Amino acid sequence: MTTVRAAVFELLRARGVTTVFGNPGSTELPFLRDFPDDFRYVLGLQEAVAVGMADGHAQATGTTALVNLHTAPGVGNAMGAVVNAAANHTPMVITAGQQVRAMMTMEALLTNVDATTLPRPAVKWAYEPPRPQDVPAALARAFHLAETAPRGPVFLSLPMDDFDVELDEAEAAAARHAAGRRVTDETAAAGPAVAALAARLAAARNPVLVTGGSVDAEGAWDAAVALAERRGMPVWASPIEGRVGFPEDHRLYRGVLPPALAPLAATLQGHDLVLVVGAPVFRYYPYVPGPVLPEGTGLALLTSDPGEAARAPVGDALVAGLRPTLERLTELLDKSEAPGDGPGTGAEPAEQAGAEPDTEPMSARTALAAVASAAPPETLWVNESPSNLQIFREFVRIDRPGSFLTTAGGGLGFGLAAAVGAQLGRPERPVVALVGDGSAQYAITALWTAAAYRAPVTFVIPANGEYAILKWFGRFENTPGVPGLDLPGLDLCALARGYGVTAHRATDAAHLAELVAAATAATDGPVLIEAPITTVPPSL
Repeated sequence: MTTVRAAVFELLRARGVTTVFGNPGSTELPFLRDFPDDFRYVLGLQEAVAVGMADGHAQATGTTALVNLHTAPGVGNAMGAVVNAAANHTPMVITAGQQVRAMMTMEALLTNVDATTLPRPAVKWAYEPPRPQDVPAALARAFHLAETAPRGPVFLSLPMDDFDVELDEAEAAAARHAAGRRVTDETAAAGPAVAALAARLAAARNPVLVTGGSVDAEGAWDAAVALAERRGMPVWASPIEGRVGFPEDHRLYRGVLPPALAPLAATLQGHDLVLVVGAPVFRYYPYVPGPVLPEGTGLALLTSDPGEAARAPVGDALVAGLRPTLERLTELLDKSEAPGDGPGTGAEPAEQAGAEPDTEPMSARTALAAVASAAPPETLWVNESPSNLQIFREFVRIDRPGSFLTTAGGGLGFGLAAAVGAQLGRPERPVVALVGDGSAQYAITALWTAAAYRAPVTFVIPANGEYAILKWFGRFENTPGVPGLDLPGLDLCALARGYGVTAHRATDAAHLAELVAAATAATDGPVLIEAPITTVPPSL
C-alpha cells in the first residue's frame, strides 16, 4: 500500500522539486521521517531565513521552491519573509505542520487554531486538506497556483498524523494523476488587443518604455529589448523592483525612475505615451504629492498580474503573458529611428572618483567602486544595502538576465538568506551579496547555513554603524529626535566567524578589491568582508 508520505515525495519528484528549505519542529517530524536520499534538506536556523533562502533559490533557478515550517509559531516567525516573497512574485509552496487531527478540536499545544487565516493576505491561497487522502491533490493544486500568474507563495497546513495514512488503490491512482498534471499559462494577449496597442505605439510621437522585474522573471528580457529597439524607445526601470528587466549597458537605457509621484512624473515629461511592462504603476515611497503622469501623457500597462492591472491609477491595462505579447507587439511595429532625447546612461559603469581620500572608513562610492571592479562579469548580485543602492546602480550595470536580486517588499532580512539560496540553486555562478550592517542582523543565521552547506557566497557588508536609510527618511520627513537609529558595537567579522564563515575587514579600496577578487574565485565556502564606510544620503 502507498502512504500519503510516499505519494507526496513521488509528486515532488515528478515536479523536479527535490530541495526542501525548512526549520523542523515536532509537528514536521512525520513528514521528514526516513528522508529520501535523492532529496536535499536545507536547514535555516530561523523560519524567516528558510523562506528567504527559498525565495533566492526560486528566483535564481526559475523554479518553484518548497518550504517546510513549524505550525503557527514557525509561520509567524516567517511572515516578514513571506510578505517579501509575495511582493517579489516568487513561486513558493509553504507547508506547515499541524497538531494531530484528534487533538485539534481541543486546541492542544501547537495547534494552529486558524491555520488558513494566519498567513493571509501574503499568500495567494491557504488550505488545510479535510482528509489525509486529500494531501497529494492539495499539494499539486498548491504548485499550480504558485506557478500561474501572478506567481507567488501559497500555503498548506498539514496535520502531522496524515503522512502515515495508507491510500487505497483508487486514492493512490488519484495521487498519481495529480502528480502528472501540468498547468501552462504563457498566453499572449488577444490579437485585436495587441494590434490596438501596436497602433497606439506607432502613432505616438515620443513613447517611452518602463520595465519591471517581471520582465526578467518571465523570461521576457530579449523580447523587451527587441521592442525597444524596433520602436526606438528610451527605457526606464520602474522604481523599487526586485529584478532588472532591461540591460543597463544598452544605448536606450536611461536609469531608474524616482519612487515618488512628483519627481517620477517630471522625469517622464515630454513623452506622450508610457508603456509599462511587468511592473505596477508605480511602486512609490516616500510620499511626494504630484500627478502620476505629466499633463497630456497617456499610459498603457502590460502585466500578467490582474491585481496590478486593477489598481493602476491611470491608463489602460492588458493582462497577459509578457514574453509572447511583447514578441507579437514587435512583429506588428514598423522599425523606427532611435529617439533624439539625449544619450543613454547605460554605456559604461561610472568611474571611481580619484580625488577621494583612500582612508578608513571609505566613502560608499569608493567601496562600491572597488567591489564592482573586482567581481567577475558573470556575478549574480544580491543587494540589501538600502542607503547605498543608488551608488551600487551607478557602478554595477546589469547586462544579462537573472543577475540581480533585491526585494520589492520593503522588509529587511532578504539579502543574506536569498544569496545563500541563489548560490545553492546556481552553483556555477559567483554570488556577491551587498548587505548593510543593519540589514544583516535580520537574517544573520543564514551565515551558518552558508558555512554548513559550503556555499561559496561572497558577503560584502558596507558597515556605517547606523540605519542610514532611516536617518535619510527622518530628514526628508522632518522627524528629528527619533531613537534607535545607531548601531554601535557590531563586530561583523566576529559574528561571521562564530557561524563558521571566513571573515576579513577591508582597510582601503585596494584591499577590498583584493578580498572580493579572491573570495569570488574560491569555491570552498563563504567569505564575509566587512567594509567600514561613511554615509552618503540617497536622493530621489
